[in-house]
Amino acid sequence: MRLILLFTLLTSLQPATLHATDIMDTANGRVLSPPELLQLARQADFVLLGEIHDNPHHHRLRADFIARLAPDSVVVEHLEQGRQARWDGVSAAGQPIVDALSRAGFDSAGWQWPTHAPLFEGLARAGVPATGGNIGRELARRLVREGPSALPASLATPLSDAPLSATAQGALDVDLLHSHCGQLPADRIPGMRLAQRARDAAMATTLLAASGRPAVLLAGNGHLRSDYGVPVLLKHLHPGARILSIGFIEDDRPDPDAHLYTHVWRTTSTPRNDPCAGFGADRPKR
Repeated sequence: MRLILLFTLLTSLQPATLHATDIMDTANGRVLSPPELLQLARQADFVLLGEIHDNPHHHRLRADFIARLAPDSVVVEHLEQGRQARWDGVSAAGQPIVDALSRAGFDSAGWQWPTHAPLFEGLARAGVPATGGNIGRELARRLVREGPSALPASLATPLSDAPLSATAQGALDVDLLHSHCGQLPADRIPGMRLAQRARDAAMATTLLAASGRPAVLLAGNGHLRSDYGVPVLLKHLHPGARILSIGFIEDDRPDPDAHLYTHVWRTTSTPRNDPCAGFGADRPKR
């Protein structure tokens, strides 16, 4: 426990290394300062902040950005939808934040706590609560096994109204295969695709129901993509919405899909082992 607390403290204090070209508008290549991006965020209806899950720099930067933006709350991929899946941004006196998060359904092992500690500690300091926007694991399993018949109506309707183009579906299938180190059987891809789309629909509908504007989402970069992610659904559910999607990427891992976000925020990378080593693959998981 002491080692975990020490690691949390150190990762919270270490500054993220920034560069002159940290933030870029992908439409025109213009470099923005954080205050300029903040001004754009204040004018948006929806602000989507991505992450590479295991990069603590991304969590610190987003926590600072949200503190300055001061939204009513944030929707997070890290908690499930539901009345109990809400963290009020505080912890009982003397108790670690992760304990309060766990009571709201946070899977500390699955999310490799304390990797996300800089994010949630920053939200706590800013007094910004978090609402769950993800589907539950059991529903995800059922979708993979049973297909569309397992979709609740609240998710089936937006997915039916916003079908993916053939190109976007192909891109999603490739990314699913890539994220499983090339070891995903072909007959499982449709179910995995449906589960991924259901997660996006859940986050989109939770954003729509959020109080105040801009409504803010914290999720992995894949959920922010304009071809098959949350923006696809928001554009159908809220025509004309002003959507700011900020993908967080690393210097030494160029993202060929960066144009699918309205902006990218570059940071240094974080040390990691090859997650595909156990699969016998030679491509790292994105």
